[in-house]
Amino acid sequence: MALVLKKLERNIILVALERTEQVLSEEDIGSIFILINSTPMNSFALGCDWFTAAEQHPHETPCHGGKQKHPTYSVLHSSQQKLRLITLLVADLNIRPTLKMLLPDTTNEMQSSNRNEVLQRDEALLASLGYKQELKRPFTPFEIFGVSFSVIGLLPSMASVLFYAIPNGGGPAMVWGWLVGSVFAMFIGLAMSELASAYPTAGGLYYWTYYLASPRYRNLLCWIVGYANTIGTVAALASVDWGCAVQIMAAVSIGSSGTFEPTSAQTFGVYAAIILSHAVLCCFGTFLLARLQTVFVVLNILLSLIVIVALPAATPQEFRNPPQIALKDFYNAHGWTDGYAFVLSLLTPLWTICGFDFTVHMSEEASNAATAIPQAIIWAIGTSGVLGFAISMALVFCMGGNLESLVESDQPMAEIFLNGFGRTPTLALWSFVVIAQYMIGANILLASSRQVFAFSRDRALPFSGWLYRINAYTKTPVNTVWFAAALSTALGLLVFAGPVAVNAVFSLVVTSLYFAYVIPISARFIGQNNFKPGPFSMGVMSLPINVVAVAFMAFMGIVFLFPTSPQTHVADMNYTVVVLGGVVLLSLVWYYFPIYGGVHWFTGPVANIGDTLSSFDRTETDLPSAENEKRKEVQVDILETV
Repeated sequence: MALVLKKLERNIILVALERTEQVLSEEDIGSIFILINSTPMNSFALGCDWFTAAEQHPHETPCHGGKQKHPTYSVLHSSQQKLRLITLLVADLNIRPTLKMLLPDTTNEMQSSNRNEVLQRDEALLASLGYKQELKRPFTPFEIFGVSFSVIGLLPSMASVLFYAIPNGGGPAMVWGWLVGSVFAMFIGLAMSELASAYPTAGGLYYWTYYLASPRYRNLLCWIVGYANTIGTVAALASVDWGCAVQIMAAVSIGSSGTFEPTSAQTFGVYAAIILSHAVLCCFGTFLLARLQTVFVVLNILLSLIVIVALPAATPQEFRNPPQIALKDFYNAHGWTDGYAFVLSLLTPLWTICGFDFTVHMSEEASNAATAIPQAIIWAIGTSGVLGFAISMALVFCMGGNLESLVESDQPMAEIFLNGFGRTPTLALWSFVVIAQYMIGANILLASSRQVFAFSRDRALPFSGWLYRINAYTKTPVNTVWFAAALSTALGLLVFAGPVAVNAVFSLVVTSLYFAYVIPISARFIGQNNFKPGPFSMGVMSLPINVVAVAFMAFMGIVFLFPTSPQTHVADMNYTVVVLGGVVLLSLVWYYFPIYGGVHWFTGPVANIGDTLSSFDRTETDLPSAENEKRKEVQVDILETV
């Protein structure tokens, strides 16, 4: 009898593999799929030791009391029966020769259907986390790396926040600060990658928090992390697009030979237009963005190499710095002690190499997500760390000795390029910097909208019923795109409080995201959970790496709440504490609000899938829903069955 492999059976196979601790290749798993689809169950008797085991336990097989010698798959009526029988199959140590014997001519078929099988496993893994597949998965592993690397942006991102490093140390802060910051960023990325590999869902941080935190605190922590992560992604879009607007205005100023001086209103207008264009692109061009990731990667690397190679060669002698000025002389313009100023300068590398969770939010649109997401994070951080260090070295040796003029400039990197390349080459190069920065914003809005989509799917945001909708035409969450874009536009209004105030969006990104990162990473080790690593794991090194990451983020999260100068006024204060503190405070007010507050109805991530393995295989402390007690009745202990 021909067999039809339903979605549920695919999920059952994956559970059986996990519970029997078998490590099978993609070819093996593909063979199981084809085997069950095309082979009568009695054919398994050809050399399968598991069948003998099944006959020895007739009460555990659906063989009508053990009298039917060769059961067919069609008589397996329940999920539990199918799970028991398939578990016996995959537990057999001789599964590989058995599969090769039964499927000698299916290699080409398996290779041709490899992508479909990967997508099926992604869908099954997502189902095990409690969610059905609602979004398409157009992003290949390399394209997901492109998203991660493009979100970092490197050269255009460094250009946006160079004004933090130059007045807080000059050359030494730019070079050694980058080295220190990128090393600690790798610690954070490794910690995040383990969680992303174990739970590749668009909810990311708040889902991990609920799953890993102790039951007493999980709902509240999940709620707080979700809001901190949401404001962090929105602030990231605001900071990137504000940087893009400033870069455009710098190009206009260079083109006019300095006669054009943009006003705050003009810059805000450009900023709003950029966000509007990003929103339209993310609503209709998801597949286009996926295909463009290779272009993003190539463009960013080429820009980096141009600065590393061409800037030192082109810079006139008068702007070249000796090693003493470039690497040793500490320039402090804001009045903090040199040590504290150096710590503040770390915002440049930490803001640039940040947003690890943005890639995680694309998990439900990535192929082979459990492997592709952690690899993308780690490779993006490593590549950016190395190239960023080389860029920093080129800049400090070519930026001249008059650092005060760079501090007073609206765009210090554009000033360095103008001094080194001249007006026309700078405009040509700067146009590509602006394009790269624009691409970063598009990717960030894409990821931010997916965070909003996931959080509204779990009904935690205001207007969740409206936000949690997939557009029938574009197959994308259009409403969440416009929601994130609107919030980012509102953050840009800080420019009318002063230039220092709007620059707080850069520190707001790091502070908000670090706050959201620390909780799930810590909960993994101090919460009551049964964490099981995914394909990516650091083994015995996991605990020390996570401790370093948490300690560093906690320290820097406090540092970036301070103003840029110890002598500050209202216009110069750091609005990070206002925005982040206000969001967290309002979220707590809503959570504890009498009768209508989240404390009365929020139960963490809500499973939206019906008949899946999560219905009978996950424990009551694991399930992301309020249906735990009902699901206890249908749990199956795989090990006892076998």
